[in-house]
Amino acid sequence: MAIQLPTSWRYRLMRWGWPPQTRLARWGVTLLQYALALFALQIVILILHLPGSGVVEAAVVSAAVLAIILFGIAGFGWVRQKLLWRLRNRLIVTYVFIGVIPVLLLVAMTSIAFYLFAGQFANFVVTSDINTELKTLETTNVTVCHSLANRLRRSDASPFTLLDDLRSSNHPSTPQEVCAWYRGKSIAVSATPVGCSTQVPDFLPAHFRELVSDHGTLHLRTGTTLEVAGGKLRVIATEPLDPALLDRVSGGLGKITLYALTRGPAVDRTADPAKKTAGGGSLNGGSLNGGSLNGGTPSGATARPTAAPSTQTQSQSTIIDNDRNYVVADDFRPLLAAGNLPDASNRLDNEINFGSPLSVLNWEDGTREYRALMRVQTRPSLLYGRLFAALGEFATLAEGALLSILVLFTLIVLVALYVGSRLTRTMTLSVANLYTATQHLNRGEFNYRIEVRERDQLAALQTSFNSMATSLEKLMVEQRDKQRLENELTIAHEVQAQLFPRQISELESLEVHGFCKPARTVSGDYYDFLPATANRLGLAVGDVSGKGISAALLMATIHSAVRAYLLESVPSQIPVLAGGGGGNGFPHGPGISPSTLMYLLNRQLYSTTPQEKYATLFLGLYDGSARHFTYTNAGHLPPILVGEGGKIRRLETGGTVVGLFDHVQYEESTVSLSAGEIFLAYSDGITEPENDYGEFGEDRLIDLVRSNRHLPLERISELVTNAVYEWIGANEQPDDVTLVLARAR
Repeated sequence: MAIQLPTSWRYRLMRWGWPPQTRLARWGVTLLQYALALFALQIVILILHLPGSGVVEAAVVSAAVLAIILFGIAGFGWVRQKLLWRLRNRLIVTYVFIGVIPVLLLVAMTSIAFYLFAGQFANFVVTSDINTELKTLETTNVTVCHSLANRLRRSDASPFTLLDDLRSSNHPSTPQEVCAWYRGKSIAVSATPVGCSTQVPDFLPAHFRELVSDHGTLHLRTGTTLEVAGGKLRVIATEPLDPALLDRVSGGLGKITLYALTRGPAVDRTADPAKKTAGGGSLNGGSLNGGSLNGGTPSGATARPTAAPSTQTQSQSTIIDNDRNYVVADDFRPLLAAGNLPDASNRLDNEINFGSPLSVLNWEDGTREYRALMRVQTRPSLLYGRLFAALGEFATLAEGALLSILVLFTLIVLVALYVGSRLTRTMTLSVANLYTATQHLNRGEFNYRIEVRERDQLAALQTSFNSMATSLEKLMVEQRDKQRLENELTIAHEVQAQLFPRQISELESLEVHGFCKPARTVSGDYYDFLPATANRLGLAVGDVSGKGISAALLMATIHSAVRAYLLESVPSQIPVLAGGGGGNGFPHGPGISPSTLMYLLNRQLYSTTPQEKYATLFLGLYDGSARHFTYTNAGHLPPILVGEGGKIRRLETGGTVVGLFDHVQYEESTVSLSAGEIFLAYSDGITEPENDYGEFGEDRLIDLVRSNRHLPLERISELVTNAVYEWIGANEQPDDVTLVLARAR
């Protein structure tokens, strides 16, 4: 028996998309069920110690991973549908992608660029100061060299005191060690003889200014060579790169740390891996002895130093020789440090940590290597002070200008955000109003209107919606009126159908048939068969002007009046005024003549209907005993008598239409009907319909009746009406179709 959840729970689950409707989600559910079944199978296998647990576990993991992927894709689509259904959310997401994300990227790029620029600027300042120290050292070296050259030219044997004087005066540019050689021999450059530890390699140029590595230590060193009396005078000045020098170089910029690359012994890559770390073959070998650089790069090796360290005190790189199959481990270790990093002046005054490699000249072999790394730790406030130090009092103005620009940009951004939010609200509010209005219309509340407050295109759209709602409301009212009118027309059609003769009382000597099809719901045509006595039968055919309800009402009036005048017993020889009292000299009663009845009907219609309303009417009385047919025609299409031999006679005696003029006299005439002769009366809906070949016409009607005169009257009527409908084709029926047939027996 399935578990039946409460209706409220099922509704909530349906709202949240359960059961899943998408194909991906259904596949995910299937895979999850498959994974759970396999997991249960795996547990059984583990309990029973059966083989194949690994295969089942791999299948479980694969099915679960695929299910998670499918659920992720389906979930993304569901979240996207739920999140982006509202226009406001779509605009927010759009603004995030086209506005916020680019701004964040620009801010990130600016921050990174600022950090890199600050770090590079700090390193540039330090390296520039080191170069300044080198230039100062070079100036002192050149001065000493020229002084010695002058003494040698003069063969002055007195002690050389220039360097001593500089040292005694604590001159900041005095080098710690100055060595001189003349014609390959060392000469004294001070009154106090000092041993020179510097050796002159053969690769040195005549003049140089370098940061060198000599016996594992770093020095600022310059050299000058002059031709003196046929020999070469070479003077080399050396200043060790020590904390005092770094402290002087830092100049309040922060903390400067110098790292040196120490190198361990080479390890053969082809040997046993277990032996690579044994004994002295450690990859992290090498040491820092008294701040010196130990080890060297093997011949043919390629150095691959790591990136400059930031906060680490040690980082490792390797030197790999692909030809000799050995690996040398290198470590960057702190050699010396100088300066101090002050506290932050504000929350934005964060630490900037940047490293820069230093090109070092190897004093032993003349090669250049990046075997030193200088790390600068500073703050934006320190860099700002160093950058604008040259401006002096104008630095405050520059700071004020930058602050003003920042405030201006911030105001512009805030105004843009406000304007954007306002525009977004107007758009989303308009769409929300339209959506709410459509919901009201769906519920049939056609009187609901949107309150329009703006004057933009969306406001015009809301106004158009209100106009549409007004039109719909009027249309619904008209539709209800039309429905009510159609119902009334249906009732009128049913009532009118009762007016046409349903049970025809035929005479022994005369058979009759009538047919009428309205062009609209109700008809303005009229026909009737009126049994006056046992041997007398009245035939009436008429056509009321106009169509629709008014014509049908006038047709009903004619129907009731004709029946009243013809069938009601009225004392004879009593003058009667149509529709009331008065006289006209004509007899009344069961023996009333067609002309008298037509006169009375005309008076009644003239006095009771509007002036523009009238009707054509043919009225005849057939006497079965004498086979005489007495008739009068008030403007109707003349009926036709079709004889056995095809001869035709038209019944035209009468007068004008009824209801249009007062006191109209109508003539009547009597004809005899022979056996087999057909009486044919019709309305203009039979002969006047047109197509591309013209009107249907009276001749075509007569030919149809003449050629089928021996058929039953009902069949003749069917043939005639079908021919008329085929003639009309797909066009709308233009007028009422009425046909009355009678045949003498």
